[in-house]
Amino acid sequence: MSTDTPAPAAPQSDKYLTVQRSDEFAGLRRTLRGFVFPMTVAFFLWYALYVILSAYARDFMGTKLFGSNINVALVFGLLQFVSTFLIAWLYSRYADRKIDPVADRIRAEIGEVTHEDGPRG
Repeated sequence: MSTDTPAPAAPQSDKYLTVQRSDEFAGLRRTLRGFVFPMTVAFFLWYALYVILSAYARDFMGTKLFGSNINVALVFGLLQFVSTFLIAWLYSRYADRKIDPVADRIRAEIGEVTHEDGPRG
């Protein structure tokens, strides 16, 4: 057990607080929220529709579409997976264009490693 007093907070933390308070960082957060919040709401509404229809519109969900085993419920269920992958793909494209360039610029300003730079040595 050491009796040494801890060193004062490194000036590095001041750098992060300055970035957090910057207009560029606030814009980055707004940009992220501008995609994430509407997509989350849309997905939850889509999922709630699926659950509600499954619970209260059994005849509709049981309607046969193809053959003897493919019905509306199965198609809606599979579309849940499709919509999940679609949202992930859309987010990836959105982040590449709108979020990552700003985040990389902020990282470069504070001396962090960026995707292009690789590790510092």
